[in-house]
Amino acid sequence: MEMFFSSENRSAPIGVFDSGIGGMTVAKAISELLPQERLIYFGDTAHLPYGEKSTAALQAYVIKSIDFLLSHGCKVIVIACNSASAAAAELARAYTGSRAKVIDVITPMVEWVAKAFPNREVGLIGTRQTVHSQVYQRQIAQKQAGIALHALATPLLASLIEEGFFNDQVSKEVVKSYLSDPILAPIQALILACTHYPLIKNDIAAFFEKQGREVVLIDGSMIVAESLKAYLTEEALLSSEKTEADAFYVSDFTQSFQATTQIFFGKEVKLALFRLWE
Repeated sequence: MEMFFSSENRSAPIGVFDSGIGGMTVAKAISELLPQERLIYFGDTAHLPYGEKSTAALQAYVIKSIDFLLSHGCKVIVIACNSASAAAAELARAYTGSRAKVIDVITPMVEWVAKAFPNREVGLIGTRQTVHSQVYQRQIAQKQAGIALHALATPLLASLIEEGFFNDQVSKEVVKSYLSDPILAPIQALILACTHYPLIKNDIAAFFEKQGREVVLIDGSMIVAESLKAYLTEEALLSSEKTEADAFYVSDFTQSFQATTQIFFGKEVKLALFRLWE
């Protein structure tokens, strides 16, 4: 039976999912901007990284993840992954229907970039799935803002971050190798088109600073959180207070996920196991 959310459902949780810890950057931004909202986070760690999976596989993972979050009565579901958003955002909305609002991470980012950087040279780094889908290229072109987009696939980064390699010598060297690509030479801003990448934002900023270049790094975490807040405000769905603690689920336990989750939320976080295919 379909659920139609109204102001009476303000206390319902917000669901957030990703392949792993990347979506935590979005969850943390939501928690900071909307501390009264309860979060249900699902990390599909059994299938990471999403960026190297086929479109069909991603669509299957997304639908399973949505089913799980709907079972917890979520009023909004945030696809906190660029790869999953590129492959399955429209499918997710069609499947979910009126049971919950689905927000992807690409649409708010494109709208923000189109307003902030018209007629500029903008770079983009992301997974192969995100870059090869051309979704950013199409949506930015539709805005007719005169933006020249320079996209580069950086497939190693998400896996490195999941393994705990961020803000260290390993991540610095890989970042240097990727960002030295000539395709990014003319850019004035860089879209971090993977929710994992804010974890290495310092490494990326240091690379451009060492080159003496001023490049604005566009981290979509707070942009997505602001989009969520706007929706909840417009629909009178803002919770007045958090009545239960946030909950965190994974499809497979990983030590790095546990450790990074505690770093994000500043406290010990209890992870519960939910296997997608059981």
